[in-house]
Amino acid sequence: MMPMERIKQIWEKLEENSSDIPGLFKLRYSETSKCNVFLGVKFPEKYRMLIIKAPLTIGKEFNFRYEFRGLKFDKIYDTDDSNFILLNLALVDKQFNDIFDILITDVLASVINESDIKIILKNYSNRLIKWQSLFEKFKQQGLTSEEQRGLFGELFFMRKFLQDNSDYKNVILSWTGPEKQIKDFQFGRWSVEVKTTHGNNHQKVHISSERQLDTTNLDNLYLNHLSLEVRQQSGETLNQMVDSVIEILNKDFTALNQFRNKLIEAGFFDHHRQLYTDIGYFIRQDVFYKIENLFPRIEERDIRDGIGDVKYSIIISQCSDFIRGDDEVFNNLIFA
Repeated sequence: MMPMERIKQIWEKLEENSSDIPGLFKLRYSETSKCNVFLGVKFPEKYRMLIIKAPLTIGKEFNFRYEFRGLKFDKIYDTDDSNFILLNLALVDKQFNDIFDILITDVLASVINESDIKIILKNYSNRLIKWQSLFEKFKQQGLTSEEQRGLFGELFFMRKFLQDNSDYKNVILSWTGPEKQIKDFQFGRWSVEVKTTHGNNHQKVHISSERQLDTTNLDNLYLNHLSLEVRQQSGETLNQMVDSVIEILNKDFTALNQFRNKLIEAGFFDHHRQLYTDIGYFIRQDVFYKIENLFPRIEERDIRDGIGDVKYSIIISQCSDFIRGDDEVFNNLIFA
């Protein structure tokens, strides 16, 4: 059974309990794992909880001091065993239900195969620090127009990649844009940077650092330039783009869950979908450029000591000598 299916199964069992009976009801996530991790529901509030059971001496010293919007961390003594303490992450705002399940899946992946409670708590804490920033994104009023266009462009490239390569898991793994890495897609010794332009600046591509088009330690680096026409009530919306990728991944549950996790990291939440229904995009131009030799760029080795925060733009019409076809590009994006 896939982790997300197991989580939903446990919620269903726990919430069958009568809400008239106060208290904490919990079920162990895995009967075979040495990691004492549970899902629980606290009644009558019906708060869903991720619970880690820790020895009393260690659990008493563990504190997660960061605050989450919609979540609450606390510790209680285990009424079933006085030698243990329960570390509880409770969901107190139901609008976060789906995101909480993805958070749990991510935390479980980092702890479920561990038996050393100190390693478990270290991994647990590290994952929560990451998720704290993601929950902060949720309170914003959706993605900005620029962020929407950027995400649309990355997903447009990903969809073509998925249609060309059946190794869906690694295609999703290679998508590093949501993690704010230097390049949008990278794996082994290749990288792809996706740039979208629109309006009056269709031919000017903005580069955010001296490392973005640096080929050091890479065999292949491509720039994918997408020129977008932005329209009201016309074209392909960001929601439709997301759904088209989900449709491709539907038969690969692992890749699909990874994709959903990365969407959240990118700031795309189902709760905000209504914000993205009116704006659509047409692709005016979709071109790959091979970054090599005399391609106009600034690399890290070109920067003198004392210079930082290098940003510049490229006139893409001056780069026609470096255009490459889709077949060549995708043939070089290999997982080995």
